[in-house]
Amino acid sequence: MSIWQPEPGETLLARTPVRFATGAAMTVKGMRWFRDTERRDIQSELPGWPDGPSYTARTHANAGARNTIKGALIAAGAIVGGILTSQGGSPGGGTWRDPSDPDAGSDTSHDRPDEVEDFPVMWAAPGTIARTLPWQLDPGRVNKKEYTTHAIVTDRRLVIVGLPVHKDTEIIEDEVLWEISRSAIAAVERKNFKDGWDIKIVFTDGSWCRLQAHSRSDLTEYLTGHLDLIPLESLPPAHQATARAFAAAQLWDAGSPTVTRYTCGCYRIAVAEPTTDSRFGISGDYTIMDAEGRELQGQALSDHIQHLYFAPAKDNPSS
Repeated sequence: MSIWQPEPGETLLARTPVRFATGAAMTVKGMRWFRDTERRDIQSELPGWPDGPSYTARTHANAGARNTIKGALIAAGAIVGGILTSQGGSPGGGTWRDPSDPDAGSDTSHDRPDEVEDFPVMWAAPGTIARTLPWQLDPGRVNKKEYTTHAIVTDRRLVIVGLPVHKDTEIIEDEVLWEISRSAIAAVERKNFKDGWDIKIVFTDGSWCRLQAHSRSDLTEYLTGHLDLIPLESLPPAHQATARAFAAAQLWDAGSPTVTRYTCGCYRIAVAEPTTDSRFGISGDYTIMDAEGRELQGQALSDHIQHLYFAPAKDNPSS
């Protein structure tokens, strides 16, 4: 196995599967485009990219017809589901997601030009960073059952690796496809339309990409704004005890927790599983500790996460 490892002195923060996003609105469902700043399709101009599918957005009339059919099927499913439920059964289907969750989806688009009328996943003038992204991120050019791509975040850089998918998901054969310094990333935005899995990474030259991430919160947490990593040993004893207790409470053998400090004075304590999985990357858990070293619980934790992730940018303590 060949698992990507950080350099000495570099801190690995997150690893999760990513790929270029896919349109969800009926006009662009299942589609994506690679655009320049004039909205021209540029996929044929990207160096080293093999041929891929080309798409044509549906008209609103056609999309409306598809929605009518979908609505009828959903209604029929609801009736069947109601019968099953009334008889003690359980209908299958999607998973309900708490709207207070920072990774929850939304049925409302706040970016119609790029989510309903069009769906660019690359926006790049000639010579800009986004044009250097690897073609292996494109689901239209890669069989995801055979090959996957992961984003790796460290305190120094963002790395994209590719790897074959084996039946044993702990077999990892990483190939570095692309990397960039964190200093070249200007912003990371959550894009919540429909599933709540997408992120938009904006580079300092104005180009950007839209990716779907398995664990979006890890990427947005560690790529957004100033990263203030705190060595565990430099924390006051009470804070160290809280962080170590949280790590020890995990069901798996967690390593040393990663601690980041927000400008509000509170801390994020994150722990990671010791293994890498080709389906999920590196999984883990986190909690929030207040300025006095107390782990937040219940409503206090929920309120704090709401403030961290949903407050306006100027007030957001993680920005």
